[in-house]
Amino acid sequence: MGFREKRKIMDAVAIEKTLDRVSREIIEGCKTTDELVIIGIRTRGAYLAERVVRKIEEITGSKVPFGILDITLYRDDLTAVASQPVVHKTEIPFDLTGKRVILVDDVLYTARTMRAAIDQLIDFGRPGLVQIAVLIDRGHRELPIHADYVGENVPTSEDEVVDVQINEVDGKEQVIVVEKVEK
Repeated sequence: MGFREKRKIMDAVAIEKTLDRVSREIIEGCKTTDELVIIGIRTRGAYLAERVVRKIEEITGSKVPFGILDITLYRDDLTAVASQPVVHKTEIPFDLTGKRVILVDDVLYTARTMRAAIDQLIDFGRPGLVQIAVLIDRGHRELPIHADYVGENVPTSEDEVVDVQINEVDGKEQVIVVEKVEK
């Protein structure tokens, strides 16, 4: 099974503009940034979250706590992913109790990743509110979870994959839709 590029959704400029807009929407949704924390889901979600934090801090002049979740051990498909999954460090060096937590990821699809992230968050305290911000929402939910802040809605078929590529991981910036093809 291979993949073939079908269409480009965003280039580097569009990604930057979208993250700027989402950051501003998060600010507008808060009365104050005093209780706001941003947590990214490894891998690409963490890098996107870091960018959102920088933008919010530039706009508001306020420091925003930033954390990273590795949801590997909280996945409901752990045995299907790998026989020896690689677990990275979760970095949340602050209490979440009473905080407004914005979980950031690259793509929202079935919502199983978000369910795992929320399960893990509860181990770090009891947030006052948990919201979700994603670069791309592609639909096809299996769980009743939605994003509060969406960069772009991208309708897809089950045979398509949304591939978010960012400099920190991939050495390039773009979002493309690829389709599965038989080799």
